[in-house]
Amino acid sequence: AGKFPTPISRNDDLNVRADEIRATIKFQLKKVLCLAVAIGNVSMTEDELVSNIMLAINFLVSLLKKNWQNVKSLFIKSTMGKPHRLL
Repeated sequence: AGKFPTPISRNDDLNVRADEIRATIKFQLKKVLCLAVAIGNVSMTEDELVSNIMLAINFLVSLLKKNWQNVKSLFIKSTMGKPHRLL
């Protein structure tokens, strides 16, 4: 998924490392006006989803040059559901 190779030592547990890599996301900020990011799955609780949404939004805004001034709108959407506007 466009991620860098991760060095693993002999003492590392491969299952734990694989779960960590699967849980990471990558923001690709090029010259795009729209960005889609996976922030959860159906097995997560509502509190975990809210926490992931807040973390993803704040991290994305920290990557932008003008922070919140570059964000026009935010939507949240499930795979097959309707989008809901947050901002």
